[in-house]
Amino acid sequence: MYRPFLEYLEKELFSKFDLRSRPIPAGLEGNVSNRGKNQATIQSWCYECAELRKIRYTYIDAGASAQVFNSVIYPSYHYDIPLLGIDLLSFGKNKIIVVLDIQPLFQEESYLTKYIEPMRSLREKYNDLAQNLEMRFYDANQYFSKYLLFAKTDPETVKTRFFEAYQDYISLYWQMLEQAEMIQTEAEIQKIVKAQKDYDEYSAERDPASGLFSSYFGHEWSEKFLYEFLFEDAVKKEDSVKLAVPNTTR
Repeated sequence: MYRPFLEYLEKELFSKFDLRSRPIPAGLEGNVSNRGKNQATIQSWCYECAELRKIRYTYIDAGASAQVFNSVIYPSYHYDIPLLGIDLLSFGKNKIIVVLDIQPLFQEESYLTKYIEPMRSLREKYNDLAQNLEMRFYDANQYFSKYLLFAKTDPETVKTRFFEAYQDYISLYWQMLEQAEMIQTEAEIQKIVKAQKDYDEYSAERDPASGLFSSYFGHEWSEKFLYEFLFEDAVKKEDSVKLAVPNTTR
């Protein structure tokens, strides 16, 4: 269902940037599950370039029962622009949820005015795809913009209206990146490093997709996928505790 979205993103990326493959930990680039009635496959891709330090996207194909396309694009630490987040989910014909946002790293008014306000006209153009649905797992005021698209919809709308919105939001993101000024000072760079790490920490703790991964591919694989690929800068809480305990055996 979402293959055209994946193919469009790939075409844009390869036409605009000098991409290099970014390593995916062995065993996490793909998997196959035969649990339940339908076979499910998951495949991931990851790239980098001078402007974008991590471009990841994942497709889950479980036939009619589930189709999922997820992507996050992280800019280089030399840019303070937001992340681009895409989450498209279909569970049968009656449960289709689309999320698309240019996700702010900071909530300061000056930052939001600079990077989020340019989204206003697009949000107004596609206001029918912004349904103010409740976010059960996330704080809508953290790492989401007030102009995100978040809707429960139908296959025809996905193929037409939402696909048009998808192209427009991606185009705006490229413009944002093109106009961004490079950050030079180490203090400012470290601020971006921390903000992106905090994003991974926050997302890994709350991502509801971990349950979906576990149901198809098992808990152990899913935990590795979540912490070693999707949000690789996050540290699992039990790991944090272990790291804090001094080694008294030496």
